[in-house]
Amino acid sequence: MGVPLVDLTGWFDGTRRAEVAARVDAALRESGFLLITGHGVPDELRGRTRELTRRFFALPAGAKEPYAVRTGGRGWLPPDEQATGRAGGGMAPPDLKETLAFGSDDPAGDDPFFFRPNVFPSEVPGLEQAVTEYAGRMRALAEELLTIFAVALGEQEDLFTRHTGKASYTLNVNHYPPLRQVGPAGPGQFRIGEHTDFGTVTILDRQHGVGGLQVRSVDGVWEDAPFDPAAFTVNIGDLMARWVSDRWRSTPHRVLPPDASAPDEDLVSLIFFYNTDTDARIVSLDGRYPEVGGGEYLRAKLAAISLG
Repeated sequence: MGVPLVDLTGWFDGTRRAEVAARVDAALRESGFLLITGHGVPDELRGRTRELTRRFFALPAGAKEPYAVRTGGRGWLPPDEQATGRAGGGMAPPDLKETLAFGSDDPAGDDPFFFRPNVFPSEVPGLEQAVTEYAGRMRALAEELLTIFAVALGEQEDLFTRHTGKASYTLNVNHYPPLRQVGPAGPGQFRIGEHTDFGTVTILDRQHGVGGLQVRSVDGVWEDAPFDPAAFTVNIGDLMARWVSDRWRSTPHRVLPPDASAPDEDLVSLIFFYNTDTDARIVSLDGRYPEVGGGEYLRAKLAAISLG
C-alpha cells in the first residue's frame, strides 16, 4: 500500500527538516495520503475526546434531537443528513453515519456561515474543554503541515500560511454505528461514500475496523488504508491540489459499510478539515486554474453533499 509513515520528530527538533519535507512531498505526489508520528498530540487527549463524544452518540435520539443541525452547522448531524458521495456531482445514497460537528467560532470571523458558535451538549460534562483543546492542537498541527508543504516545494515557508491567519476549519466527530443498529447497507451505500476532501489539509484520528477507510491508488484499485494507533492519517483536499497545480493528489477515498463478519463494530473518527481565510484568493502555482475564493469554493462543495 502506497501510504507511507513519516516521523515528524526531525522537523520539530530541527535536525531533519529538509528530509521530512522531501518525504512528505513524495507521499503527496504518489498517494495523497500519509501517516504521521512525532506530532506531539497527547494520546490522552485523543482518547478523552473520543470517549466523551461517544457518550453523546449513546444518548437516545430524543435527547440528541435538540442539537440537530444542517451541513455547515455546529451540533448533531443526524443520519441521512449527508451523502458525501455526491461531492463530485453524481448521485449517491446517504452515508451510514452520524456526526457531532464543531468548528471555527471566532466572533470576529468575517463570514457567519463559517464562523458560528459551537454547541456543547450539557449531557456530556467535560466535552467543551476536551474539544477546545483538541481543536487547538489540530489547528497548530495543520499550520505546521502547511509550512512543511511550502518547504517541500522550495518556496517561502509562509506560502500557504499567509492565507490562514483567520482560517475556517471543521472538527467532525463521525460515529459509524454497528451493523446490528443500522442494518445492511443499501446498493452503493457506505459509511462515507467515495469522495475527495475539499480544503487544504485533513488530519484524521481513526479507529481500525473491518468497515474502515479505503484509498484509491493511482491505478484505480481500492486498498485498505494502513493503520497505526500512534499516527494520524493526513491527506490533502481539492483546494490544495488546485493550488499546487496537481503536483500532489487529492485522492478519492471512502469508508466501507459495516460488515457481517463484525456485526458489533462501532467506530468513532475525529476528522479535522483545515481551510483558508474565507476571503483568500487562491491562484494555482503555474496558473493552470483560474483564481478562486477560498470561502466560495468550500461553500459550493458543502452544498453538494447536503441532503436537507
